[in-house]
Amino acid sequence: MLRKSKLSDSLLKVKVSPRGAARLKDGHVWVYRSDIVTAEGVPAASLVNVVDHRGQSLGTALYSSSSQIAIRVISHDAIEDFPALLRQRVAEAIAYRERIVKDTNAYRIIFSEADFLPGLIVDRYNDILSMQILTQAMDADIARQALISELAAQLHPASIVERVDPRVRQLEDLPPRESGLIAGDKTSTIVTMNGIKFHFDALQGQKTGAFLDQRENYAAAAQYAHGDALDVFCYQGGFALHLVPHCSHVAAVDSSRPALEVADLNAALNNPAKKLPEIEWVEANAFDLLKDYSASGQRYDTIVLDPPAFAKSKRDLDAALRGYKELNLRALKMLRPGGVLVTCSCSYHVSQADFLQMLADAARDARRTLRLTEVRGQAKDHPVLLNVPETAYLKCVIAIVS
Repeated sequence: MLRKSKLSDSLLKVKVSPRGAARLKDGHVWVYRSDIVTAEGVPAASLVNVVDHRGQSLGTALYSSSSQIAIRVISHDAIEDFPALLRQRVAEAIAYRERIVKDTNAYRIIFSEADFLPGLIVDRYNDILSMQILTQAMDADIARQALISELAAQLHPASIVERVDPRVRQLEDLPPRESGLIAGDKTSTIVTMNGIKFHFDALQGQKTGAFLDQRENYAAAAQYAHGDALDVFCYQGGFALHLVPHCSHVAAVDSSRPALEVADLNAALNNPAKKLPEIEWVEANAFDLLKDYSASGQRYDTIVLDPPAFAKSKRDLDAALRGYKELNLRALKMLRPGGVLVTCSCSYHVSQADFLQMLADAARDARRTLRLTEVRGQAKDHPVLLNVPETAYLKCVIAIVS
């Protein structure tokens, strides 16, 4: 298991294929199981020395005995003290956010490989930290203790909550664990993004609790929003709440009643004096609703499309692009001339080029012309590593329709 180690002959070795070695030399940090040549006797969650077919060291990595991503490089050098390295990386990740995060107390603190802590996600919601562990190595006691103690020492949260993805733990061959408090006793708070307030319940919602990667896109969309607006896949109202100060009417659609109930509470939180228009929350299947609205001649000045990931793997790509095209085609037909389309994809397997081509095809079929005003990605607290394309996943296009 993970332990204090030097990169030496005493450290367990994992030999990778020439293809795996080339991947690491090109700057990626993953090696897939199909490129592992030998890993005999290497326990789950080990700290290992990765070597090529000639025995040349390629770095120190975390080893998973179960995942298809068998190797995640954590350092190109020797590691004298693994817990100390983890604490250092946590401190560096926090310092990075102190430089680039503004106008919010809700943001991502640690973004896995992009913060050189593979398999760890930590989000800050005011005085509560929400943590998600995704790999065997980060789930080992020595890693958990170092990470939790450093987060507490650096940020002094009221609570730290662990959100568990049972499917990930099953894939990583980890024992079942329940989501819950691991420090403190506070599970709810109020957070602010771009001056908009949101209720946050650490044990509810998706992933670590909210979609912080859209925070900067919320503010960007608000700059262009006007007139009658429709927010599709609104979840807890992120886009809708940013649009309503700039629009005459906002309708927001989601299939989840619990999400809409939280969205309604968020709307009340931001409109105590009833000076803003009331948002119309609609529980419905987005595809069916857009079809019905389009057929009935509904028209809008602003439409936001922020669906869940349609492509979980490469084999889903064609179906995902068809789904995105159907949504965008219907939205384009419903927008008035001069209207604003804000359309998003959080599917990594749908590249920006694929997404823009899909949008161009939809515009052609709708007989509309699009002028791109902004092509955006995830918020800066979700950094992108140039040589690890998987860290760049969110696309957000803002366009004017004519």
